[in-house]
Amino acid sequence: MSRPSTRWPKGCCALPPRPRGPHHTGRRRPGRQAYRNRVHPPLSAEAAGDERLLTCLPAVSDVLGTGHHAALGAGVRPGSTVAVVGDGAVGLCGVPAARRLGAERIIALGRHRARTDIARTFGATEVVAERGEEAVAAVRELTRGQGAHAVIEAVGTEQSMRTAVGITRAGGAIGWVGVPHGSGSGLDMRTLFDRNIAVRGGVAPVRSYLPELLPDVRDGTLDPAPVFDRTVDLAGVPDGYRAMDDRTALKVLVKPRSADHAGADPAGPTGRRLSLPPWETRQWTA
Repeated sequence: MSRPSTRWPKGCCALPPRPRGPHHTGRRRPGRQAYRNRVHPPLSAEAAGDERLLTCLPAVSDVLGTGHHAALGAGVRPGSTVAVVGDGAVGLCGVPAARRLGAERIIALGRHRARTDIARTFGATEVVAERGEEAVAAVRELTRGQGAHAVIEAVGTEQSMRTAVGITRAGGAIGWVGVPHGSGSGLDMRTLFDRNIAVRGGVAPVRSYLPELLPDVRDGTLDPAPVFDRTVDLAGVPDGYRAMDDRTALKVLVKPRSADHAGADPAGPTGRRLSLPPWETRQWTA
């Protein structure tokens, strides 16, 4: 396996071309919540029959790519100590992303035992269940008072960002991919300045990372499949969203049955006829 790149891709801040037609959700990024999406994965016939690989692909094009973006933003290097704030699908995928880049220690911060068990499976060396100042103190104790070289922030709240800043050692960096929500950012500019802490992040250009990540997923070096803890068919999609909203599911995999397509209107709701891919069963994430 070639040495993983630790640099962000060129043009990573550029938005992809605006999509046209029935797949468009109304935003400037390609929609994936449409009536139907046509996908052409670069898979051989053998790979297309690999159930493990087909389960991994929705993750590598979504949460794993985002976790990788956060690891790069945090400046993960061989031998570094990494802390991951957040035990959602993105935070969990930040663990194998950091391990792939050579992290020696990975401290996962999370309160849900089922999720932190996945983090350990992915390569986390320690787990911190505390929150807020107690979490900062716990990570500091684990790192002899210094903090982590690289911190992945995958929540987006004021408290989670304060925690991320508090556990980053002087001269370290935070990879920020948690979508901001709440009343404040949690960023104290004076603290960042005094301790030389860098903050890098934003929307992940996952498409730019696919050529690097896909080979490792194909050969089994990376296996993000454990983030999917529930599978539904098309009729179960509303229940899948509800389960994630209620925190009873981490990430839901949608596997349409052949029967789901049998009575579907190929014209879709727009009246424009859409050609179907040559395979019967397709997979998306909710």
